[in-house]
Amino acid sequence: MPVTNLVKEDIVQEQILQAAKRLFHVHGLHKVTMDDVAKAIGKGRSSLYYYYSSKDEIFDAVMNREIGEMLAAIAHAVDQVPTVEQKINAFCIAKLKVLRKKRAFYNTLDAGMDADAISHFNKTKVIHHNLIMKQEGALLNQILIFGMENGELRTMNKKDQDLVIFVLLSSLHGLKREILMENNFENIGPVVNTLTHMVMHGLKK
Repeated sequence: MPVTNLVKEDIVQEQILQAAKRLFHVHGLHKVTMDDVAKAIGKGRSSLYYYYSSKDEIFDAVMNREIGEMLAAIAHAVDQVPTVEQKINAFCIAKLKVLRKKRAFYNTLDAGMDADAISHFNKTKVIHHNLIMKQEGALLNQILIFGMENGELRTMNKKDQDLVIFVLLSSLHGLKREILMENNFENIGPVVNTLTHMVMHGLKK
């Protein structure tokens, strides 16, 4: 396929995803149709089916992009600091800050859903959650390996590493929920510092 056609397809896909995200944010996932997305980019609905077979597939693509942006921001923050403790701290703070930035989008997705739609949506959320956990876990695993190799952390086997990662991500998930419920983002720094110190206390040599 000529390069110009590939570029054109990339542009159209970008338009589709940006338009879909805006519509999902304003109206919620349930109320948006393929016709709405097509109209938003000035194309017929049949044009969308060349790129995506359904609204669910478009939503998955939008969420994959959101997840990718979050992980890129976390990885960038981690790369900016030298020690394991600082990297874990940067990981946690970056994740919470990104979620704060994106929460308005996430909070509107289930608007107008009936019980069946919510049930289906919850299954989709589980899939996305598991994907996030897997990718974040891989990044944390790299941090732990880095710490063991440079002598900052005690030696752990794979099972122990996986357990530490699960506990850390679960703790972070709980913190996120409480911070969002209380709408108190000013305490992100002190709370994450406490969590990081607790984790490091159990992992240092």
